[in-house]
Amino acid sequence: MIVIYLQETQKPEINPTFRLVMLIIFFVGLAVVLLSKFYAFFESIYASKYKRPFFLNAIAFKKELRNRQFSILNKEFDFYKRLDENEKVIFRHRLATFINSKEFIGREGLKVDDEMRILISATAVMLTFGFRNYLIELIDKIIIYPKAYYSNLNETYHKGETNPQLKAIVFSWEDFKKGYHIGDDNLNLGIHEFGHAIHLNAFGKNDISSEIFKDGFNKLATYLQEHKMVRNNLTTSKYFRAYAYTNQFEFFAVLLENFIETPDEFRNKFPELYGYMKQMLNFNFAGY
Repeated sequence: MIVIYLQETQKPEINPTFRLVMLIIFFVGLAVVLLSKFYAFFESIYASKYKRPFFLNAIAFKKELRNRQFSILNKEFDFYKRLDENEKVIFRHRLATFINSKEFIGREGLKVDDEMRILISATAVMLTFGFRNYLIELIDKIIIYPKAYYSNLNETYHKGETNPQLKAIVFSWEDFKKGYHIGDDNLNLGIHEFGHAIHLNAFGKNDISSEIFKDGFNKLATYLQEHKMVRNNLTTSKYFRAYAYTNQFEFFAVLLENFIETPDEFRNKFPELYGYMKQMLNFNFAGY
């Protein structure tokens, strides 16, 4: 006679230590999520009142520029020279990080060099120096032409453009330098195009710096809608070039050129608008 024994399969016991570790990981993760949400909530309340985040910089591993890059920055970029020593350290770290985070592409035989990387990137870092999230994630490519370039899209020559679909910002180096070297005519290609990138990036993000920017921009728009006399003064004064009134994006980009290049005149002529711009950018350094 054949006897068949059927043995019930027993489920393996979970190691108590492993179970404890998993529980700890779960509750720590849950605590981190809850704390981050509470932090974001309270920082949002703080920012709505004081128009700035709790903190701007948390540098774990400080980055530095190469000697050649530092020499260009220190010699050529006036904004950097007006910062205090601590701000200069932060600026250099942000600049090195920005350069490392972007792809620089030369067109029509142009070879991208350190001067191009430093001056273009320093312009972006200057404009976002009051932001905690300063890398402008909307763009990951900086394309540089030797001079104005022909666009097949609209069959005309361009000096610069911001293209969110390609995650690219484009400059004519000739025109970028012209805008950079003439620092008081309120015509600055680098500031203008990065203004578009900052504007678009902020309205596509929910970080604290973007929230502050959007709040300031909306207040600026409401202020202009409610004050017809100010709108009339804007056009009759001719302080802002006519291109500003094309649409809201050009309006901000032109205001930004004037804010950076002729801040004293801007403050005297249109103090309320100047205040909104300063709030949007959290720009509280270098005499602004």
